[in-house]
Amino acid sequence: MTPPMTAPAPTLIVGCGDIGRRVASRLIARGQAVRGQVRSAPSASDLAIAGIAPLQRDLDTDAIDDGAADVFWFAPPPNAGTGDPRLRRWLAVNRPRRIVYISTTGVYGDCAGRWIDESESLKPQTDRGRRRLDAELALAEHAQRHGTQIVILRVPGIYGPGRLPIARLQAGHAVIEERESPPTNRIHAEDLAEVAVAAMQRGVAGLAYNVGDGSPTTMTDYFCRCAALLGLPEPQRISLAEAHRRFTPAMLSFLDESKRLLTDRMRRELGVIPRYPDLATGLPSCLD
Repeated sequence: MTPPMTAPAPTLIVGCGDIGRRVASRLIARGQAVRGQVRSAPSASDLAIAGIAPLQRDLDTDAIDDGAADVFWFAPPPNAGTGDPRLRRWLAVNRPRRIVYISTTGVYGDCAGRWIDESESLKPQTDRGRRRLDAELALAEHAQRHGTQIVILRVPGIYGPGRLPIARLQAGHAVIEERESPPTNRIHAEDLAEVAVAAMQRGVAGLAYNVGDGSPTTMTDYFCRCAALLGLPEPQRISLAEAHRRFTPAMLSFLDESKRLLTDRMRRELGVIPRYPDLATGLPSCLD
């Protein structure tokens, strides 16, 4: 007698926020079952309405074997410290087949505006970047011990519907003079979701992939384009020296870590060509 076939375990998305829901919608459209892990009851309710089976967990306290084979880890580390105890706590009790992890380009630190690929040394200079590097190291250790396939996505600034800097523009915050504004990288939320799904399907285990639209510009250009799109006054421009007196440390960290991302590996191995290759094509979609 042939034993009954068992359905594959649902894909688990840990930290199932905006990007997680975009990924989930793609998987559900392909007939895959998806679970989304979130912290709050309202977020869990939102997932259920979207057809995503919710798991309400607190990663700062819960350590439960979720029994998942394929995992997207989108949950951020804590806001303080230089490590990611949330991920390490989860890895201590889970043995998935494959994990796609969203990291940050902050693990590269400052590259003085150079074009860089994934061979660039990892030298984070902020605690935010150090926390992400700790997560990458924890995943590498887990892979070595348990054979889990790990794919890392190093992601810059994300923009898209619901993610524009409206409050900052309305508050009248200044931007750097264009000639002093260092290059920055971005990716549209929809393109990031496509990359994440492709990474689960085709990403080479043990590798990291730079993610970006391939058209670095400046933070000044981004904010001014957003202001024009939203019909808001163009932000005041100030010198870089003045910015160091007025900006928060968090904002300054983005100015002090300048780089241009090469994304050839993403395009070649994951087969993803961004639908929104620059701000000119991507920003109008944010009003849909």
